[in-house]
Amino acid sequence: MLAADLSRGDHGDVVASVTSTLVRLGLLKNISTSFNEDVEMAVKAFQQGRGLVITGIVNQVTFRALEEAKWKLGDRVLGFEPGSLMRGDDVAVLQSRLIEMGFNSGRVDGIFGILTESAVKEFQKSVGVKSDGKCGPATVIALMRLIKTVTGGTPTELRDAAHRAVRGPALANKIIVLDPGSDTFYSDLVFDVAKRLEGRLIALGVTVFLTHGIDSMPTEQERISLANSTGADLVLSLRLDRYPNEKAHGVTGYYYGSDLHGVHSVVGERFATLAQREICSRTDLLNCRTHAKTWDLLRLTKAPAVRIDLGYISNPGDMKRLADPNFRETVVESLVVAIQRLYLSAENDAKTGTLKLSDLREAGLRR
Repeated sequence: MLAADLSRGDHGDVVASVTSTLVRLGLLKNISTSFNEDVEMAVKAFQQGRGLVITGIVNQVTFRALEEAKWKLGDRVLGFEPGSLMRGDDVAVLQSRLIEMGFNSGRVDGIFGILTESAVKEFQKSVGVKSDGKCGPATVIALMRLIKTVTGGTPTELRDAAHRAVRGPALANKIIVLDPGSDTFYSDLVFDVAKRLEGRLIALGVTVFLTHGIDSMPTEQERISLANSTGADLVLSLRLDRYPNEKAHGVTGYYYGSDLHGVHSVVGERFATLAQREICSRTDLLNCRTHAKTWDLLRLTKAPAVRIDLGYISNPGDMKRLADPNFRETVVESLVVAIQRLYLSAENDAKTGTLKLSDLREAGLRR
């Protein structure tokens, strides 16, 4: 655990530990006890590669990611430890290799949970290694030997597609969790969008959960736990961004993904893209595209999770738009249509910006 954020000018053993990891990752030349400009640049490079917010400051999130990055597959024995789950790049590599060979270890999130233990046991049975669910030297060697000859395509994508097909296109049997941000001075605007969206979805037969009320703000872990307890089909987090330069503006979508581990949420990416397109086709908000991130809300939720930043509170134009109730209503309609399009088959889908809420009712998609 990090006692306080680290930034340029700091000194000490913790800085030395951070720079040691950065050297091991090839982002820094020398270990140092001083947090200088070179260390700051290395931290920024690390944050960019990990899908974190690029600040050059080592906060709790970056420090934890650095701790996870220290581990390579084979460095330690991996196993399921309830109450203190093992995390690290070695776990992510293990999960990725198991999935490639057709063993369902769940999402590649770098956290050794029950699904990963189950997949390890199944793999061990298949290769004649002691089936104890622990990934030690014998299991690693078996993985190394087989990974060169056995690949399983994209089973995660196939499972996601099959799950959506079973659930069907109707919204009436869906469960959606809405997570309105309340960490800005304009949280009332975001909460208003969430409440309007909740009303429209309920009218279409969706079961909706809000992670909190307007006067409360649970911790991120509490909101994640709530989302996971609902059996949600989709988690949608709504936020406003800010930037030192007021010229920054527009709407941005984020989904879980890591280029480092070659993994991303297929459903999350599709919905983020649909939401971006629908909002930008109906409004004059700038399309700032969609981006893969490893933020906990995206990484640790069991259901596909997407964060949509609806504009910049530092941009007068964005704030003027969002202050208009009619504009917020248009954003809500965009999000509802994007949610419906997520569950439509390709042949039944419609062009961006063409579906209306009345179309969904007339098509019987609420039943």
